[in-house]
Amino acid sequence: MHHHHGYTWLGSARDLLKDGPRRPMHPEFKTTKTVPLELAHWLLKPPTFIQGTWTDPTQATDWFTAQAREHAAWFASDYDRAPQTLSAKLHRTAKAIAAGEDIVGGWYLTGQRFLSVCLISCSPHRLRPEIPCPQR
Repeated sequence: MHHHHGYTWLGSARDLLKDGPRRPMHPEFKTTKTVPLELAHWLLKPPTFIQGTWTDPTQATDWFTAQAREHAAWFASDYDRAPQTLSAKLHRTAKAIAAGEDIVGGWYLTGQRFLSVCLISCSPHRLRPEIPCPQR
């Protein structure tokens, strides 16, 4: 059954510059929670990294919304903090999830941190159908 897995990562923005551990062939890939370079590669990470799984687009959108709003006060950009900017992103999210697309939210936060919130389509992934579901 088609569903979405939710993943979050909050860490140093400098860690995003280290692309080695963000690639599946790197020895640290399976142990680091840093967002992978390719979104579908979240599905190659351990199932324990999954924050939730949803078949209902509304429930997936609610989770994504809660994650984004929890950190919105710390978004480094005035534009990203603006309520209308976040509301527009969340509206697009609901439509994309219903269409089976991946959703990614990425925001620089104060203190040189970065927040990544992802909903990854699964069973199968649209662009990487060869990657099996991490929750068999």
